[in-house]
Amino acid sequence: MAGPWVSARTIDGVKLPSDNPHPLARFLRSFWAPTARSMRGWAMASVVVNAGIAVTGAGVRVTGSGLGCPTWPKCTPDSFVPVAHPEVSMINMAVEFGNRLLTFLVLAVGAACVIAALRLAPRRRSLLTLAWLQPVGILLQALWGGVVVRTLLNPFTVGMHFILSIGLMSVCWLLYVRSGEGDGPVRRVVHRDIRRLGHVLVAAAFTLVVVGVMVSGTGPHSGDELASRFDLDIEAMARLHADVAYLVVGLTFALLFALHVSAAPRAAKRAAAALLAVEFAQGVIGYTQWFLAVPAALVLLHVLGASLVWIFALRAATSLRTRDAAPVPGQHAPAQATAVA
Repeated sequence: MAGPWVSARTIDGVKLPSDNPHPLARFLRSFWAPTARSMRGWAMASVVVNAGIAVTGAGVRVTGSGLGCPTWPKCTPDSFVPVAHPEVSMINMAVEFGNRLLTFLVLAVGAACVIAALRLAPRRRSLLTLAWLQPVGILLQALWGGVVVRTLLNPFTVGMHFILSIGLMSVCWLLYVRSGEGDGPVRRVVHRDIRRLGHVLVAAAFTLVVVGVMVSGTGPHSGDELASRFDLDIEAMARLHADVAYLVVGLTFALLFALHVSAAPRAAKRAAAALLAVEFAQGVIGYTQWFLAVPAALVLLHVLGASLVWIFALRAATSLRTRDAAPVPGQHAPAQATAVA
């Protein structure tokens, strides 16, 4: 044969698992024989599916399908799957039932994270704890979904449904970050005050989410004609939401400025810049919503934007610190790796 002969990558003559060309085999090995890289991949997949189901949940609400399945855990009093019901549209029933089915996809990804964390060598307790929080949180979300249905889409229970999703996204993001780090003490990579600014930014972003939930519970798109609304002034709530959004943007700009005038890592600067871009895009969507009387399609984009603002705020905050490999017992960690609060 013409040309040089190149052997497959091996270790002591054993072909590496990553050389397996079969997609299914590589997929199975990604959680059954995981690497740090595949562990991170599953963590990111969990971030995506948890954000995705939050958006589809909003789709249930804006299509008036919130009580498409009028009972829980069954779809109708006599069936777990959609069947003709004299008081419910089959379209609304299909939309609501479809969103319930997506819970199994989210649960499957969470289970893959747990399996990968269990089989990762060496096993890391920090990753295992974060991984287990996912299926537990998803099951709690499913049970809370039953509360939402049984309370006829009370705006408080609906809003808490989204807040719980935000919590799950946080756990998934932390699993992604920790999968790429060691288990040593936290080490900040920027000035102490800049890291504190990152914490304040995350707190402000969470406040923005909470106020946004209150606006959603006051405005249109309740999910069903039987659903109640918060007894609040929608215009006042929208103005409060915008004020908190301005605060978040201001804090993000301050963080970006502080990073650029200090010897901050490039990754931290990119994370802050990306967050600012997402915030501006979300602002455009929000103002367009208001002036167009809150069309359903823009509600979906706004919920997606809210999820992205939260995830990118977490990304900006976690880029300000790192963890090195855990020190070997009996050895002292280098002075520059001293843990910080």
